[in-house]
Amino acid sequence: MPATALDPTDLYDVRALLSEEERMVQNAVARFTDERIVPIIGDCFDQGRFPVELIAEMAELGLLGSSLPVDYGCAGMNAVSYGLICQELERGDSGIRSFASVQSSLCMYPIYAYGSEEQRRQWLPQMAAGEVIGCFGLTEPHGGSDPANMKTHARRDGADWILNGAKMWITNGHLAHIAIVWAQTADGIQGFIVEKNRPGFTAQEIRKKMSLRASVTSSLFFDDVRVPEAHRLPNAKGLKGPLGCLTQARYGISWGAIGAAIACFSEVVEYAKSRVLFGRPIAATQTVQIKLADMARRITLAQLLALRLGRLKEQGTMQATQVSLAKWNNCRMALDIAREARDILGGAGITTEHCPIRHALNLESVITYEGTQTVHQLVVGREVTGINAF
Repeated sequence: MPATALDPTDLYDVRALLSEEERMVQNAVARFTDERIVPIIGDCFDQGRFPVELIAEMAELGLLGSSLPVDYGCAGMNAVSYGLICQELERGDSGIRSFASVQSSLCMYPIYAYGSEEQRRQWLPQMAAGEVIGCFGLTEPHGGSDPANMKTHARRDGADWILNGAKMWITNGHLAHIAIVWAQTADGIQGFIVEKNRPGFTAQEIRKKMSLRASVTSSLFFDDVRVPEAHRLPNAKGLKGPLGCLTQARYGISWGAIGAAIACFSEVVEYAKSRVLFGRPIAATQTVQIKLADMARRITLAQLLALRLGRLKEQGTMQATQVSLAKWNNCRMALDIAREARDILGGAGITTEHCPIRHALNLESVITYEGTQTVHQLVVGREVTGINAF
């Protein structure tokens, strides 16, 4: 019996390991990406515009807070389904996946995990519906890789808190209605839900970006911002709170990067088969075939790594070091593939008529945020040696 042709983007048939529900989720988000994101995203990137018109559609598909319980208006999907959502959204653009990641993992998750029941009931249904957008305020101007060196602080003033400080590189910043802000207090680092209209709270757009141009990035400033005690997250103290949020976001990123790699790989395979030089398609040359084969190898390994990580997450046994390994490996893989794909495209590859240069530029941010590659290497190194080299 002749062998069935393999899918170049899924050489190990990882899709066969998914449940029927997981495949349905992937199909739905893939259609959304192909029909609503891909046709406009090159222009959005050129214009430096986040397509806010897609938010309601993403909410309708259940993509915001997808893994949180249905009791709070969310879809109640499993971890692998959330990963597939990130993969398909980032196949469109890292900026779109970043929006969903921040809303879901960095804003809705801490309200669910560290908030009171009143806070969950107040905010999560509105956020799942896309009616309230959130941002996550942890990184500060003086350094992002050392969150313990936090300067933003909050002090008690009667029944309220007075918040002062600044945050930087904040996705969704000036688009958001609320910010999850982490600040030093007399009782350690704590989180606060800060509404945009609070006096003294300003969000300023960061311009001149060459990466994540189809995404909102801002600086946040807090000048004696009064926050009621009812807006403090009561179940998080110390760095464990924000780091727990980052673990959730890094998990999604490890899947999302695969989508960016697949987009670049798929486009360059078709280009190589149609681009004729010296009387034959460049895909007929050993040099290009070796490059394409190596891309397929890297994507396959990343797919298997992400799926295993997802199953560990569903079992409740996933550890932060495992997330670091996946984030490091898969972002490095995607960035290398995007750069190689741009090279195969030649001069045509420098325009956003083709996706690799856009993905390559975006991935320069993705490999940096939520922990740089070096940070994740040191996390894994610490696990391997038992010695902290930070």
